[in-house]
Amino acid sequence: MDKQDFNEGLLGFLDASPTPYHATQNMAGMFLNAGFIELDERDEWKLKYGKSYFVRRNNSSIIALTYPKDAKNYLMVGAHTDSPNLKLKPNPVIKEHGVVKFGVESYGGLLLNPWFDRDLSLAGSVSFTDGQNRLQNALIDVQKPIAIIPSLAIHLDDKANKDRSVNKQTDICPVVTCSDDFELDNFLKEQLQLLGYDDVQEILAHDLSLYDTQKASFVGFQDEFIASSRLDNLLSCYVGMLSLCSIDPNKAMLFVANDHEEVGSDSTSGAGGSFLEATLKRMSRSDEHFTQMMRSSLMISADNAHAIHPNYPNKHDTNHAPIINKGVAVKINANQRYASNITTVSKFLLGAKKAQEDVQKFVTRSDMGCGSTIGPITATKLGVETIDVGLPTWGMHSIREVCGSDDAYGLYKIFTGLEVDG
Repeated sequence: MDKQDFNEGLLGFLDASPTPYHATQNMAGMFLNAGFIELDERDEWKLKYGKSYFVRRNNSSIIALTYPKDAKNYLMVGAHTDSPNLKLKPNPVIKEHGVVKFGVESYGGLLLNPWFDRDLSLAGSVSFTDGQNRLQNALIDVQKPIAIIPSLAIHLDDKANKDRSVNKQTDICPVVTCSDDFELDNFLKEQLQLLGYDDVQEILAHDLSLYDTQKASFVGFQDEFIASSRLDNLLSCYVGMLSLCSIDPNKAMLFVANDHEEVGSDSTSGAGGSFLEATLKRMSRSDEHFTQMMRSSLMISADNAHAIHPNYPNKHDTNHAPIINKGVAVKINANQRYASNITTVSKFLLGAKKAQEDVQKFVTRSDMGCGSTIGPITATKLGVETIDVGLPTWGMHSIREVCGSDDAYGLYKIFTGLEVDG
């Protein structure tokens, strides 16, 4: 696969994955097409050597793996399916001032200002009962713009370009219609009918998010950049998924994409839960084998890194400021906010050298806070040697983020060529 095909596939994956549910569904489809066999955690597993498998939890997290005979260690790649967004509250409909609005909660560390004046749609998971009173669940994606959060005109706020703050409760309620008879349950039933569910009786619950309808695209005179929603962290999901689908199935490799990283990972489907550990133990022949495998494997936590911002260069450490399209960044933090250590960094650098790909080093300024990833959580739970890496990105946690059109393909080449044993 060349870089152009790789990036075209990336843009399609980003557009088709407005929520973690859709991202997981799309990755599951990719694995099925590649010959992977789906497992169910509720069943007894009878894994066969030489086969490849995947399993989902909560329909928003996924693990996929090869299962070669006598595998002593695994190359593991971890990412996350969730991105900061605006989620509908359980009873979101607000009717006032001649319009209908949605009450929303901000999910994760969201940059709020870019959400104003965007064409927004709605997607997510809906639970309901059918005509036989059976519990059903379906994913919906309205796709067309149905909402907008209008800015306050500068004439009404002379501080708009100075120090305007955004109130999460009152200022970011999306406007959806002027029709006073709008009912959300009726709207959701219409969306389910479009999917073929003609006997929906009652909407029980929903997990719905707003998203920007602008498509992912190349930007720059020479298409140097990719701009899209949810690059953090669907970018890494795509690279990890495609890498696993591209390798020889006799190579021991595992890919995990967890939900809820943006809010701390503490959930059944987050990295702080049991999903990965339980899966690995079911793959192992014994507790002894599990411990041996963990201590000889390598986990690569792939999450975006802050590229040096050309308009705010003083926000970066001069010697550790990644540049877009100059290669993946190894993320290092003395206080273990990232899990990289001397052993894992060395192994990754050797793999990058073998793939003839450049690597950069990222360290946050010493006088600024540092975010974290699933890396330290996974290393702590499993005792597996772990490294944090990330693709340089501008505007992280904005409604539209920017990365380089060279970097993801470079990481893909590293993943597909890297050997745990050096």
